[in-house]
Amino acid sequence: MLPGVNQFLYLHVASSDEEEAATEYKSRIADSTDDELYIDIPIVEGTGRFKRLFLGDELSAYFVSEDGVKSYFNSHVLGFKEDVVKLVRIRKPDPESITKVQRRNFLRVASELEIAICMSSNIRFIGMTDDVGGGGISFLVDARWAIKQGTELDCWLLVPYRNGSIDHSCFKAEVVRVKPLETGKCHIMAKFASISDSERQKIIRYCFERQLDFRKK
Repeated sequence: MLPGVNQFLYLHVASSDEEEAATEYKSRIADSTDDELYIDIPIVEGTGRFKRLFLGDELSAYFVSEDGVKSYFNSHVLGFKEDVVKLVRIRKPDPESITKVQRRNFLRVASELEIAICMSSNIRFIGMTDDVGGGGISFLVDARWAIKQGTELDCWLLVPYRNGSIDHSCFKAEVVRVKPLETGKCHIMAKFASISDSERQKIIRYCFERQLDFRKK
């Protein structure tokens, strides 16, 4: 399903500046053609600050249906249109490229990312994920760490984006399964016990970009 006129879009603009890349903007679809969407100048909700876009800017966007499904897609700025107000022309997504994410069924992708972990006993160590998602992660760590089902971990996940910028997502995770491996490692599966919307959005954005990379191969 494609977004329609008067529907709101939530945008991230590709940038080498971490703070800028993490900022979410809101816009409204004012009009559309077969190939383009015409949107209002994006703003930062709560501040009213406008975001000036330029020809060629890469965008990651999502819109929300009435039943709470978030639909993600990538686009870019094609130009501008002078109407009663200035509108931004962006590429309309191919319906096949839109990724839908249910509120209770977050997208997960296979990925090796570095994760720093702190246990309640102040033990700190590094692991490597094998998949990540908006609802939780799984990762490999040395078996000597006494991680058990129900253990709560403070985590810092390194999150690289397609534009070359790198971010970190911080959260508390609860271990739901521990599987010892013959390699001397343990495979840990964990769900997010406490994570802010902004930190979760960093991970969802990464998963979305990663899935698009898989589709292109």
